[in-house]
Amino acid sequence: MTGNQYQFHYSLNHNPHKPIILFLHGFMGNIYEFDQVIKLLFDDFSYLIIDLPGHGKTQVLDDEYYTMPSTAAAIIQLLDQLKIDQCYLIGYSLGGRLALYLTLHFPSRFIKVILESASPGLATEMARLARIKSDAQIARKLMRIINKDDFYQFLNNWYQQRIFGKIKNHPQYQCMIASRLTNHPPNLVKSLQFMGTGSQPCLWELLTENTIPLLLLVGEEDQKFIDINIAITEKCKFAKLQIIHDVGHNIHLENTLAFVQNIQDFFCHASNFA
Repeated sequence: MTGNQYQFHYSLNHNPHKPIILFLHGFMGNIYEFDQVIKLLFDDFSYLIIDLPGHGKTQVLDDEYYTMPSTAAAIIQLLDQLKIDQCYLIGYSLGGRLALYLTLHFPSRFIKVILESASPGLATEMARLARIKSDAQIARKLMRIINKDDFYQFLNNWYQQRIFGKIKNHPQYQCMIASRLTNHPPNLVKSLQFMGTGSQPCLWELLTENTIPLLLLVGEEDQKFIDINIAITEKCKFAKLQIIHDVGHNIHLENTLAFVQNIQDFFCHASNFA
C-alpha cells in the first residue's frame, strides 16, 4: 500500500549483494511482462516489478491518481517504503515514458536507465490534442468489450500496427496475448485517458538538463520510434541509441537475448558518453 491512493501489486526479489532493477511494463502489460528477461538476469541482479495503474492487480482510489506525475510520486514513495535508495530502471513504451519522467524529476534515485521504444511525449499542443482525440477512439473500442472474445479481437487488431513489425509471427505471441487478456478494459481506458501520450507532461525541454546515463533501445522495424529517439540523442548528451536488428516495438519479446545483452553491457560497464 502506498498512502491511501494506491495499492500497488508488485513482486520484489532483493538480494543485498545484487543491484536492483525496477521494471516498468507497457500499455496492457503487467508484472509478468519481463519474465523471460528476469530469468536471464537473475544471477546478476535483483528486481522490482510493478503493475502500473490500470493494469494487473494494482488498485487506484480515484481517476486523478492515474496521471503520470501522481504515479511517479507514488513509485518513489514505494521505493522509500521498500528502503531502495537507488536502483537501475528499465521501462517499455508506456513504462518507458514513465521511466523518463522519473529520471528527469527524481534523478538521485536512479543509477542508469534503459528506455525501450519510449518517447518524451508530444511537443506541441496541436499534437497533444490530436493524440487525445485518437486515444478517445481507442477508449471507446475498449469500453465496448464485453467478453474475452471481444478483447482477443481488440488485441489482435492492436498488434497489426506497423510499429510492431512481425510480432504476430513470434512463437511467444499467443502467450503474450494470454497475459494481456488478464487486464480489465475499463481500467485500461483510465490509463489511456490519464497517462496516454497526449495527456502526459511534455518532457522534451527537460532532456537538456539530464545527467543520468540513458540507453535508448528501438527496433529496426519501428521507424516512428527510431526518429523519436534520434531526436532525444540530439537533445540529451547523456543518451545513446541502440537499434536492434529485425524487431519492432516490443524488443524484449522478439529478441530477448539481444535485450538482455544490452542490459548487461550497459549496467555492468562504465558508460562512455561523448
